[in-house]
Amino acid sequence: MASFENQFHPAPGTPQLTVRAVLTGMTLGALLVPCNVYSGLKIGWSFNMSITAVLLSLAFWRLGEKVAGASPWGIYENNINQTAASAGASIVSAGLVAPIPALALLTGERLAWGVLAVWTFVISALGLVMAVGLRRQMLIAEKLAFPAGVATAEVLRDIYAHGKEATLRLKMLTASAVVAAGVKALEATTTLVGRAGLPASFGWSASGALKAAGYQQVTLKNLGFVLDPSLLMIGFGAIVGVRVGVSLLLGAVLAWGVLGPWALARGWAQAGARDADAFWFADMVPWLLWPGVTLMVTASLASFTIASVRALRNRKEKQAAAEIADMATGETWRGFRIGLVLAMVLVVVAQVVLFDITWLMAVVAVVLTFFLAIVSARVSGETGIPPIGALGKVTQLTFGVLSPANATTNLMSANVTGGAAGQCSDLLHDLKTGLLIHASPRLQSIAQVFGILTGSLAGTAAYLFLIPDPQAMLLTAEWPAPAVATWKAVAEVFQQGLGALPAGSVPAMAVAGAVGLFFALLERFLPAARARWLPSAASLGLAFIIPAWISLSLFLGGLLAWVLAQRVPEWHRRFLVVLAAGLVAGESLTGVAHTLLQFLTN
Repeated sequence: MASFENQFHPAPGTPQLTVRAVLTGMTLGALLVPCNVYSGLKIGWSFNMSITAVLLSLAFWRLGEKVAGASPWGIYENNINQTAASAGASIVSAGLVAPIPALALLTGERLAWGVLAVWTFVISALGLVMAVGLRRQMLIAEKLAFPAGVATAEVLRDIYAHGKEATLRLKMLTASAVVAAGVKALEATTTLVGRAGLPASFGWSASGALKAAGYQQVTLKNLGFVLDPSLLMIGFGAIVGVRVGVSLLLGAVLAWGVLGPWALARGWAQAGARDADAFWFADMVPWLLWPGVTLMVTASLASFTIASVRALRNRKEKQAAAEIADMATGETWRGFRIGLVLAMVLVVVAQVVLFDITWLMAVVAVVLTFFLAIVSARVSGETGIPPIGALGKVTQLTFGVLSPANATTNLMSANVTGGAAGQCSDLLHDLKTGLLIHASPRLQSIAQVFGILTGSLAGTAAYLFLIPDPQAMLLTAEWPAPAVATWKAVAEVFQQGLGALPAGSVPAMAVAGAVGLFFALLERFLPAARARWLPSAASLGLAFIIPAWISLSLFLGGLLAWVLAQRVPEWHRRFLVVLAAGLVAGESLTGVAHTLLQFLTN
């Protein structure tokens, strides 16, 4: 951190919150948020777009300098740009790829664009003011890492200290995006690229109920073990790393190679078409998602609880009180208290007016958010991962007790807690970047307002455009939507009871829950050097809900990143995230463009 402190000190009058910086960030946020909507509905994850926004804006304004004589694009304007763009692109945290689609699946309610935009904006605004209030405690008093923010600051330092570095990273970003876009375009418009099956000899004889139904052989292709051309998944695999990749591969083998055929043979799940080339994902996932969801939820909640206790233990009462007092005093901004009260009132009113949630339940959701945002921010600050899913489950379980059998209250109240706390965590990463280069936090907060406004408009439009019919399109091989499946499954249990579960799934869920708890405890009590070799229980569970070919691609990406880290560590440090960002952006934007083209031609 000393290198940042010695290198960056804005001189008086240095441009920061300029019109062009805000407009650039808003534009990039609008362009990049469809990438996160796309990937969120594919695999349940989103990507931090700060570094991508930094590089793209630098390329644009350097061209502007040469062509139109624009003034130099400084590091502090770029910081405002990445802050607004990141806030816009992270709008998916407000529920677009989890509780909102789950509500459509359970109730058939499809919300209009204006309703969705208002809802995601007010939730994100609540997260924003909480991030502002927690800034001093989390970033200055405790000096938590917030690794995504540090990574963005390092990129800013490198490209402004070494001009050639920016050019090299831009070339890498552009090249990987073009390659990924080209592969996606070929896959979407021709038959030249597609999922390649393994040889037909890779199969085994069916038995029992399958033979009686006329199935003599189950092939690996039936179960989804094929090679997929998605470079987006390779890019995400490189980002999440080899541990998650190996865990996903193990989970896919366990789910689709062992438990799936076992459930088919007993008639608990139904096989698909009698064709060696048919995929049976849609037929098998209604059974497999239950042990998968249980494994994810149990592991996430156990890890979340352990991490929370670890983070909060040994803290004196006055320290905890001071942490909450930061929210009430608005140390960064005199108008903060007004903003906090206004955001809380808007979220309560939005729950009551838009979803007919009772005033009491709406207030309880906001109060839970107030405290869980502190825990979420600390966990994200220490690990880099905002525990949105776990926070949502805490609230779903709470409202499952307070308001049983009400799916709307269960989902949308949990959406408030998970969404606002997730946005709070994400935005603190941006504020960490600003802190390291001595940027103005007040100006960054203003940029974040513009960012979430853009994201709420563009992100909801992208969601409605990509998924016009959630009930027909989601939880399919094309759109697995694992986060949606998880939220929907928990709400269903409280709405319909255990009697609605598929045959044979309850024992599988019990075993999965025990496994998730076991791995969470092992990870906590084993020495760190050994714990890093444990499979990720949440990733094991995720593999039950997504097609096996996605897990295989993510594994290949993680393995590739690990090899590069061993062989060329400096190259890995400088270029891996940029390369992965290009693959994610190139494929997802091409996928959105292809959907638009189909819409226009039809």
